[in-house]
Amino acid sequence: MSNLTRFDPLDDLFRGFFVRPVELGNNPAGGQPPAIRMDVKEDGDAYQVHAELPGVKKEDIHVTIDGNLVSISAEVKQEKEVKDGERVLRSERYFGKVSRSFQLGQEIDDGKAVAKFNEGVLELTLPKRAATASKRLAID
Repeated sequence: MSNLTRFDPLDDLFRGFFVRPVELGNNPAGGQPPAIRMDVKEDGDAYQVHAELPGVKKEDIHVTIDGNLVSISAEVKQEKEVKDGERVLRSERYFGKVSRSFQLGQEIDDGKAVAKFNEGVLELTLPKRAATASKRLAID
């Protein structure tokens, strides 16, 4: 005896249509890489920078100061695994580098700059370089 299967084109069209989609949320493995969100404030003789780097280790962050140009870069390693008991439902990972550069209105005294990293927030205190009086050169 042969097995016959009935073909229903509408069944194939809507198969999987009403299945609940997998929600990736803000996980970088599901789309765009993470961005460095930051606030820059100027107070008198220094700039205060707060940069959000959640899930990044302190040793993976690099800050470079060149005059009034500040660059922040970080190695990002994120892994997420969703399990149902011992069965793995979804496993995602993202490895990459994020960076952000910006110019400030005045040059920074990099010898006095201070960086702190606490609970995913990088705090930079960037003192302004003291303005030197212009010097007039004598022409011989």
